[in-house]
Amino acid sequence: MQIEYVVPCHFGLEAVLKREIQDLGYDIAQVEDGRVSFYGDELALCRANLFLRSAERILLKVGEFEARTFEELFQRTKQISWERYIPKNGKFWVTKAASVKSKLFSPSDIQSIMKKAMVERMKEHYHQKWFPEEGAEYPVRVFIKKDVVTVGIDTTGESLHKRGYRPQSGKAPISETLAAALVLLTPWRRDRILVDPFCGSGTFVIEAAMMAADMAPGMNREFIAENWDNLIPRKTWYEAVTEAQDRIRNNITTDIQGYDIDEDVIRIARKNAVQAGVDHLIHFQRRPVKELRHPRPYGFIITNPPYGERLEEKEALPEIYRDFGDSFRGLKDWSAYMITSYEDAEKWFGRKADKNRKIYNGMIKTYFYQFMGPKPPRKKGKDE
Repeated sequence: MQIEYVVPCHFGLEAVLKREIQDLGYDIAQVEDGRVSFYGDELALCRANLFLRSAERILLKVGEFEARTFEELFQRTKQISWERYIPKNGKFWVTKAASVKSKLFSPSDIQSIMKKAMVERMKEHYHQKWFPEEGAEYPVRVFIKKDVVTVGIDTTGESLHKRGYRPQSGKAPISETLAAALVLLTPWRRDRILVDPFCGSGTFVIEAAMMAADMAPGMNREFIAENWDNLIPRKTWYEAVTEAQDRIRNNITTDIQGYDIDEDVIRIARKNAVQAGVDHLIHFQRRPVKELRHPRPYGFIITNPPYGERLEEKEALPEIYRDFGDSFRGLKDWSAYMITSYEDAEKWFGRKADKNRKIYNGMIKTYFYQFMGPKPPRKKGKDE
């Protein structure tokens, strides 16, 4: 049976997520700002949660309709066949409501009215006046845009950026899903050198190492839909997990390096890499950016340098970015990609980016600056 799933992601990175979904073998239904929808079966729900690197969560779409008044919202919500998804002992609530350019805009009112409508529908179907809500959880998420209401049940639980490997983070951490999406935006592949000279808690290099080893990002965590025995057989989850385990390539050779000036932060990054199961694929070292060197050409830098959110840090930024630019110029035929909110980044780096892309890192507006080096010459085949 074909089901529609709605997958939220970072604004500006929809194309990355779309490609990931297509690579899993699923047809795209729609691409909108901050989300991509696709069609799949029950196994698709499990595989999407396990394998998608740039997704925030996977929603099982249960309805879409227009509503300009709370009465319309109540009646149309009540028309959804909630009994198909939620058993009589299920715990159900509207965990989040967002509204853009719509008549209905109060999240708390939207949440309470939809919950009442769900209860009324369930009363009629299950012929009972009260629900214990002591079973599996079915959190509902609602998005209203231009009076069109999209309703989905969250299959993920804690956001997919919670991979389970990063209990500790350094200063100004970048989320795992954003780091993965930014790596996927570059042409980096596992046979090329990758260095993060401001590695912090190691997120970029860990995500890259997981890609290199074809390790599913959701391998070491749980999902809320694992308890939905009424919708997804346990063997479907086993099938997805077995596929993930079969795909891991731990014996590959890579050149992935993470540097930071702070020894304590490097210690945290190493612990996180161990937790993720990729410590054997990454070389961590305490090293300031001005000492960044590498003898081989055609490498990649992907990094999240300091933004200077605090005033005293801001004063140090020109020197940091100047040192970074100087080191980069000493690397033959390399490419550099950096995400930062620092408005003078290009000035002190000493070069205008070939491309840049506006991306929101949480509530901070940042730019992903892309300094492209030349492509390496194609390797000749044995018969050439």
